[in-house]
Amino acid sequence: MKFLNLHTHKLTNQDTVLELVNQYPQEFDAAIPYYSIGIHPWYIVEERLETDLQIIESKLPEPNCLALGECGLDKRIEIPLELQQIVFERQLLLAQKLNKPVVIHCVAAFQEVIAMKKRLKITVPMLIHGFSKNKQVAKELVDNGFYISFGKYLLRNPELETVFQSIPNDRFFLETDTVEEGIEEVYALAARYKNWSVDELQQQIKSNFAAVFKKKL
Repeated sequence: MKFLNLHTHKLTNQDTVLELVNQYPQEFDAAIPYYSIGIHPWYIVEERLETDLQIIESKLPEPNCLALGECGLDKRIEIPLELQQIVFERQLLLAQKLNKPVVIHCVAAFQEVIAMKKRLKITVPMLIHGFSKNKQVAKELVDNGFYISFGKYLLRNPELETVFQSIPNDRFFLETDTVEEGIEEVYALAARYKNWSVDELQQQIKSNFAAVFKKKL
């Protein structure tokens, strides 16, 4: 594999790309080669919560399940933050119990996510996907042990160049999420921002992937 796509909602099935495809408990597709599975804060259904958590717990030990997620907190939706926090906490405890990294959706709730990691003493890797904020937020996340994944906003917002450059080399990943562009385009831009060749970038991400997921890319 030459490329890792840390988070996508669309399987392209290319030989050169390992895609970590986001799955939801009620829409699980066993044919997807590598996936994460979790309850997104947008799609919390309280009456279905126990069933969804049981499905997640049953899938996490599978070798093709690389992470729990995406899950997290979003202050810009109508679902009460208190309910989101309960659902997020239960998923973090599952990830800790079954030793799986966590792919996190976070909107305007970084302090709450950091506080929950500390309170629950979560030691499995926690990866903030789709990062779009400033250097100060990025530094606080890195200082608190998080990994940061860039994709859509890196392509769309030139101001993220200096933020991306500020991330330690062993703490970042790349993704496409929902954009039409391929992961190769994200790698090309990221390599330019780092003043690296694409091959150098690939080697760094292979190393980061091995450290977090205990697998070879």
